[in-house]
Amino acid sequence: MLMHNNTIERIFLISLHLHNNLIDITGKRRQIMDPDSFKDYANEMAEYITNYLENIRDRRVLPTVEPGYMKHLLPSEAPQTSEQWQDIMADIERVIMPGVTHWQSPKFHAYYPIAQSYPSILADMLSGGIACMGFSWIASPACTELEVIVLNWLGKMLDLPKEFLACSGGKGGGVIQGSASEATLLALLGAKAKKIKQVKEQHPDWMENEIVDKLVAYCSCIAHSSVERSGLFGGVKFRQLEVDEKHKLRGDTFADAIRKDKEQGFIPFYAVATLGTTVNCAFDRLDEMGIVANREDIWLHVDAAYAGSAFICPEFRYLMKGIEMADSFDFNPHKWMLVNFDCSTMWLKDPTYIINAFNVDPLYLKYDMQSSVPDYRHWQIPLGRRFRSLKLWFVLRLYGVENLQKFIRSHVAQAHEFEALVLSDPHFEIVGEALMGLVCFRLKGSNELNEALLKRLNGAGNIHLVPSKIEDTYFLRLVVCSRFSESKDIQYSWKEIKLRANEILKEQSVSK
Repeated sequence: MLMHNNTIERIFLISLHLHNNLIDITGKRRQIMDPDSFKDYANEMAEYITNYLENIRDRRVLPTVEPGYMKHLLPSEAPQTSEQWQDIMADIERVIMPGVTHWQSPKFHAYYPIAQSYPSILADMLSGGIACMGFSWIASPACTELEVIVLNWLGKMLDLPKEFLACSGGKGGGVIQGSASEATLLALLGAKAKKIKQVKEQHPDWMENEIVDKLVAYCSCIAHSSVERSGLFGGVKFRQLEVDEKHKLRGDTFADAIRKDKEQGFIPFYAVATLGTTVNCAFDRLDEMGIVANREDIWLHVDAAYAGSAFICPEFRYLMKGIEMADSFDFNPHKWMLVNFDCSTMWLKDPTYIINAFNVDPLYLKYDMQSSVPDYRHWQIPLGRRFRSLKLWFVLRLYGVENLQKFIRSHVAQAHEFEALVLSDPHFEIVGEALMGLVCFRLKGSNELNEALLKRLNGAGNIHLVPSKIEDTYFLRLVVCSRFSESKDIQYSWKEIKLRANEILKEQSVSK
């Protein structure tokens, strides 16, 4: 028995040695990353990241590579033996950076921001180091408890109704999703389960598939594509309703659509109010939609993915008037609040419809005290979840509410600065209102003229914009995205736009 134990111990020690010191067939020792090396390489990576970000203005914002460029720079198979750290670091500039669009550049004005900050990067590092899977409280209690606390903090910063907060003593609470798209889908699935239950109680003889065929949901015709996509995932009809002259979905339009659907035997069950559309940052009339939704017993979800961060500033909260009538609310701190992707914060007044509808509880996931704490695996689509609340916690503590408000306000001020520059030039016009960090504008003239301008701008690669279109009007979107952005960057972008516009107008004049 003693010999057997000694043999096991020797095998263990040999295995440990081989794990820490790889040996190739020639007997040559190959060091892998030990703790000391990790500290050295982590410092080197931190220095690289810092240099990259602090000098990002020097990089062309848009890459010039063609599809498939990378396959010529890398071997067709993974290495059989370990490679050197220094070679990997060298390949970041040789292989990766030529194909990177630099979203953190002050010259990047496309889409909406993807937030980032040093505190958030450090928190993600810690999350990766802890490497827990916080799908339930017992799986990692700190993971769940910190999420509850920071979402109460953030909800209070937004002045959300207490019914949404876990600290209110009611059913409500918050959860971190991966994206606003997930939140929209989850809310739809919860609303679907709730309405099916209600209808079956009234019509016990109806089959579930009969009910689903009658379900109908609603959103603005300029809501994000993920809203319509959630209907496809949920297997229900989605009505995209017309907006008013300011591109807002109004209560009377919503009510009229419901009336017509009910007359045809459909069952309205879910609606999405968008606060800050991707197309042009328009704000649906939540206050009007809320009255209709509550009257008709329709689940009202608020998608404030981009603009929601601005609601930490009291002067912007008028745009969320009517929030007390919503059933769920979501926005992305990973867009405009200095928290790295992925961190989409969602609050529900009553999560039990979602929890009960999708509760699969095998024995291996059960534990004592299960009913006294939230198990976030029931509040989301996937089972697994990272320790995402760490980065929100780091950012809230290291910046504080006041500095986060200053950051939001600085971006809004820069957007207004750009708006004023556009209005000062008779060749250009503003499309819609500039309320946040987005300005929609165009050259006065045809859509083709503006398409040519965008192609010229992005082709030059000095700044990056994307277009949008409402009805038949094509326009360009300039968003203040980077946390490094200053007035000088707005002036630079405007000069670039003017330069390319003048080139096109001159060419057009010559061709005539």
